[in-house]
Amino acid sequence: MTKHPLYRIDDRRSLVVPGDTSQTINFCAHHFLKTAQSFIDKQGYFAVALSGGGTPKAIFQKLALSHQQEQVDWSKVLLFWGDERNVPPNHPDSNYNMAMKAGFAFLPISPQHIFRMPTDKEESLVQGAQKYAELITTKIPGQCFDMIMLGVGEDGHTASLFPHTQALHVTDQLVTANFAPTQKAWRMTLTYPCINAAKNICIYALGKSKAKILETVLCSPLDAETLPVQAIGTPANPALWFVDEEASHNIAALIKQSPMDGSI
Repeated sequence: MTKHPLYRIDDRRSLVVPGDTSQTINFCAHHFLKTAQSFIDKQGYFAVALSGGGTPKAIFQKLALSHQQEQVDWSKVLLFWGDERNVPPNHPDSNYNMAMKAGFAFLPISPQHIFRMPTDKEESLVQGAQKYAELITTKIPGQCFDMIMLGVGEDGHTASLFPHTQALHVTDQLVTANFAPTQKAWRMTLTYPCINAAKNICIYALGKSKAKILETVLCSPLDAETLPVQAIGTPANPALWFVDEEASHNIAALIKQSPMDGSI
């Protein structure tokens, strides 16, 4: 796989533009595989929190291709989710359902290593969030994911951290329930402390429809209350943005003036 320049936007965020949409999806899948096997070789497992959305779905489909399956010891992969809608696991809107149908159901991952968010109707999301936090604490040493996959909405949300919602201010929990007014629905989501502790924070923004919000998020002063994704990434664990050529159209000047930080 060809390496591409890594641009440092600031001390919390870096960016890579692997090419057009197809090239970028291929690159993201390769990065996932490479990162997963690296952690498996180093510590014996790879704990990842998956995202919903069209771009992750395309990445999951790539991962399921037969010629890529042998690149990772899938028996050592632990699947979690970054957020979930308040629906059963077989619902068409379920992020868990999407990820499994898109690819992970076809990979040799043990059912004991697949940890969906408990958003079933029989218990409240608050109780479910507490149980999921306990699961993370039990299954992942140090409570730190090896990778968290995220997207960005056109309103600047990521995971289910929506603008002007209570979850943005949660500092003492790994997982919380959050009401999204624009969606008129409750969600379960990982919190900033949990996300920003991850060893690899990956944010995917592909396609022309992401160009405007990408420019706003990366070129505007920090205002996480309005643009929650701006608070993702720390100097210790910078967020890495994977952006295709169409999405990067409005930030060409920013990329040009950003210092090179090696290649990936």
